[in-house]
Amino acid sequence: MPAINAPSWFSEGTVTVSTAPTCGLTKGGRLLPLLDSTGAHVLETDPETGETVGAINDILLRDALALRNGERTDTMRDIPAAKVHPRTRVPVYYDRRYHENFMSEMKSPRFQDFRSATLAELATSGVITIRGGHGSPSSGQRIGNVPYIKVSDLRAGFVNINPTNRVPRSIAESFWRGEESGLQAFDILCPERTSKNIGDFCVLMPGQEQLLLTKEIIIIRPGRAAEFDSFYLLWAMTLKIVREQWKRVIFMQTNREDVGDRFLEIEIPVPNDPETAAEVSRPFRSYYQAVAKARTSLGQYLAESGEHHFFVSDAENDVEVQEDEELA
Repeated sequence: MPAINAPSWFSEGTVTVSTAPTCGLTKGGRLLPLLDSTGAHVLETDPETGETVGAINDILLRDALALRNGERTDTMRDIPAAKVHPRTRVPVYYDRRYHENFMSEMKSPRFQDFRSATLAELATSGVITIRGGHGSPSSGQRIGNVPYIKVSDLRAGFVNINPTNRVPRSIAESFWRGEESGLQAFDILCPERTSKNIGDFCVLMPGQEQLLLTKEIIIIRPGRAAEFDSFYLLWAMTLKIVREQWKRVIFMQTNREDVGDRFLEIEIPVPNDPETAAEVSRPFRSYYQAVAKARTSLGQYLAESGEHHFFVSDAENDVEVQEDEELA
């Protein structure tokens, strides 16, 4: 058979990866129009007919043409072949723009009192602790008085307890592997496996410690070597330059998104002293402590009154038990 000549752009030692977000087609298979900042269609001239037509949003084609011409774009990366592993053969994983933006910001005066570290480095050194949720009981077991928290219950910075989705204490303790959940007030929680809210952190409020968390939740708190509290962690994890890094470690699947342990590669600012940590995180601390105080006050009223069907934390007795007693 005749030999096949390798194209000029071919390399034995590297893999060129395109992280192009568009390929000219919509999910439904139609042409994807290119829109300007106002939402209007961008027009161009057809080189064959000379007619004015709508431009197609096809960044993948742009990258392919650049590769052929020996050029590079901002969505192309040349990766050493040895670093392309089977479990991470997903283009977005090799998109370094998010990390480069982070490192650029870390060199600015805004972060002169900080250093940077990955979550893995912080966990190894005892600065933070990271664990997963407890487990996922079957739907038939969700009758009882211990709230069961799913990833969809983590919204808008809070853990939203659904009073109708709870399990018996015995089931909860089997997943806790003991009589206590191991959770602490002001732990920060994040979905590990769900849709686009991966990387959005919520705060566990006082009174919510004895919950059963689905296994697809990440729990992070300051460790023994930390010089900051949970509010600083929340401040750091919600920075845009940190939040955007999650885009690189989320791999699409057919029915959900998964981060595995790749979130440990995310890098955050680490303060050089406790005073800096306390100062930058003051707004988060003030807000959540004020909410905690208000929740405690309302919970005490509900517990003493017993007249309301309103669930805050552990202040209200089991709704289903109350209704059963009323019916009896």
